[in-house]
Amino acid sequence: MALQPWFAQLLVCPESKKPLIYFRDENFLFCPDSKLKYRIEDDIPVLLVDEAERLSDERVAELLAAAREQGLVS
Repeated sequence: MALQPWFAQLLVCPESKKPLIYFRDENFLFCPDSKLKYRIEDDIPVLLVDEAERLSDERVAELLAAAREQGLVS
């Protein structure tokens, strides 16, 4: 089961305090400002900065492009 869209829209990055982008098919949350990718385990977002994956600039650009293609961001 995936996160409910309304719930995902309430979540923010604990580091940047900015909204997260929810990649439903891949089941993770992403913050372009802090360059962090947060995993979701058993339908529970793990919003711990120490446990998030810090992404390269190249990977951030790829995810932003994918988010635009999927209509997740404008």
